Amino acid sequence: MNQNAGRHIRTVEDVLDLLDGLFAPEADRWTAEAASWWDGFYADRSKPVPFFVAKPDESLVSYLDRGLIAPGRALDLGCGPGRNALRLASLGFEVDAVDLSPAAIAWAEDRAREAGADVRFHCGDAFALAGSELSGPYDLIYDSGCFHHLPPHRRISYLGLLERCLAPGGHLALTCFAAGGMGSELPDADFYRQAGLHGGLAYTPESLRWIFADLTEVELRRMRDEPDGSPLFGEPFLWTALFRSPRCTA
Repeated sequence: MNQNAGRHIRTVEDVLDLLDGLFAPEADRWTAEAASWWDGFYADRSKPVPFFVAKPDESLVSYLDRGLIAPGRALDLGCGPGRNALRLASLGFEVDAVDLSPAAIAWAEDRAREAGADVRFHCGDAFALAGSELSGPYDLIYDSGCFHHLPPHRRISYLGLLERCLAPGGHLALTCFAAGGMGSELPDADFYRQAGLHGGLAYTPESLRWIFADLTEVELRRMRDEPDGSPLFGEPFLWTALFRSPRCTA
């Protein structure tokens, strides 16, 4: 007889897995099982989705132009079709880029071949790959639209990835849904009562500062709106934030 039948919780990861399972399958956008959903999303490359364009984020270009970040090792989380990874590689970064979706990775690899860009693409769960294929340390971890698709409990995993993979003095740069612009503003607990993420979580500047309190804020603002003819991507319903990790003092 299995003395452990029905008893599966012993570690923090066990708790996180249990909470993952509280969400209906159609609400899953962050685990390996979500790859097929994202494959369907990326299947039609001609869809009028704003971030399907082959343009880097205006915020990333701004950070680079102002010297707030400098070339080094970079990790692009949730890279999609690779628009930001390719810009980083073109400027001398050594880039790892990861996405759950094989369709997104295939599209990104096609773009990289066309551009002659050297990017290491990885298909899978960034949390599972952190410390192995995504070995770090990275001078820049870039996240354009991944963080706001995580349920509240997976912020623990996200912060754990930063702790394992972000170099001392390195930067986290992210864009996410802005409260009052796009995404759900429900309290964290309500997502577990309703078992859904309503398309993604919206954040206030205060909530981002609280979540990333162990990092130093460099800049936090709304992303600039970029017109159709611009070579850059920008949408004002997003926050763009740049944080720096502490440097080693020993």
